[in-house]
Amino acid sequence: MFTGLVEATGEVRFITRAARSIHLTVSATLPRPRPRVGESIAVNGCCLTVTRSKTSGRTTQLEFDLLKETWNRTNLSDLEPGRAINLERSLSVGDRLGGHFVTGHIDDTGTITRWERQGADYLLQVDVPLSLRRYLIAKGSIAVDGISLTVAAITQRGFRVWIIPHTHAVTALRERHVGDRVNLEADVLGKYVERLLKLR
Repeated sequence: MFTGLVEATGEVRFITRAARSIHLTVSATLPRPRPRVGESIAVNGCCLTVTRSKTSGRTTQLEFDLLKETWNRTNLSDLEPGRAINLERSLSVGDRLGGHFVTGHIDDTGTITRWERQGADYLLQVDVPLSLRRYLIAKGSIAVDGISLTVAAITQRGFRVWIIPHTHAVTALRERHVGDRVNLEADVLGKYVERLLKLR
């Protein structure tokens, strides 16, 4: 479980494709304690398991194995060496929940259709697949590349959110452009409510 509050941005170092999986290596400066093998890390909002962790000075190199399903359903397949990615360690019992409940299970990807500075802030508009539009609620929560954001407006094909300068500066959104794909996770509470109502 995560909160959608990005702890650091990492840099993609290597992507190695094998017959059954894809090997991803990233480097980042993370707060202590350093992640250990077996821990869960949200990478662009996608929950991955650390398979190797090596620290040199302030920099930690993390390695992950991605299933083909993860590769095909997320924007991790768009990554190239040198690209920035959002990183968040899993929530510990007793931690403050500053964002919203994020599972790290990506529902689908959306496409950025508007991304511009307006005054001191930034306006981000994303088109989403039809299957996800029913979960969009004005002033509700959505995770975009693992970032907990509040829906400012619902559009005909997706939603708009406002990005404050801090979020722009400390996340990989600063490298995104119109036409890029972003990972989306709808609020899990809404999905549970929908399921319970269907069962009734």
